[in-house]
Amino acid sequence: MKKNWLIRDRTFNWGTRTYLMGILNVTPDSFSDGGEFNTLTSAIQQTQQMIDAGADIIDIGGQSTRPGAVQISVEEELERVIPTITAIRKQFQIPLSVDTTRAKVAKAAVAAGADIINDISGGTFDPDMFTTVAALGVPIILMHIRGTPETMQSLTNYDDLIGEICNFLDQQIQLATDAGINHHHIVIDPGIGFAKTPEQNLEILRKLAQFQRWNCPLLIGVSRKSFIGKILRQSDPKARIWGTAAACCAAISTGADILRVHDVPQMHDVCAVADAIYRHRQSL
Repeated sequence: MKKNWLIRDRTFNWGTRTYLMGILNVTPDSFSDGGEFNTLTSAIQQTQQMIDAGADIIDIGGQSTRPGAVQISVEEELERVIPTITAIRKQFQIPLSVDTTRAKVAKAAVAAGADIINDISGGTFDPDMFTTVAALGVPIILMHIRGTPETMQSLTNYDDLIGEICNFLDQQIQLATDAGINHHHIVIDPGIGFAKTPEQNLEILRKLAQFQRWNCPLLIGVSRKSFIGKILRQSDPKARIWGTAAACCAAISTGADILRVHDVPQMHDVCAVADAIYRHRQSL
């Protein structure tokens, strides 16, 4: 059984419903909303809107991870995320995650009020990440990636896509627990869109059940991504809401516990209906 979480005043009862992680990019260059929320006023307003729409977690990121993104300095990442976390925590009790691959940022973020570390490198970019998270005693999200956001789209050749992702996660979960991280504090993310072709992203969604093997909560991030744009022939990420809804519904049907999304109001409705169908959760 996946052990329930209690973060601040919120209980996460895994398997009973789908939880929404609202994306708050405090960056100038994220792929669909860069520059929109990189002031404290706009970040707080967006947080309020996502909470009102039903978000369960707010995920704050200062480093763009879009394909081709160049890494910023640690100092610049800290300057972007720490004041934002501090300001949001003063006003809201919602659980906060920080989207970072750096142990120094993770430590500062938790000190400022963050509750969860969301590491798109699965703990591979910073050798101090696992020991830092273990000492902090907070949950961590481990995502599969190859290379870096700058190089990942040239690293999409797999002999066995699902098997190789599982092998990576096997290794990183073992390293995390060896470092002292509680197994029940680990969330896994197969990394849709990260070193994956559109066809490979679809294969992952079809085979999500295979990622239940570790008995860890499963996070899926499909929101507005380019594989949806390819299917819809839609170049504008913000016009991919209906495609995102379809992909989110598919993910719920095959076991996703958390959906990381931009469009919280619409995906909240998707979760309500999909949970009623697939998890027999109804409030009719």
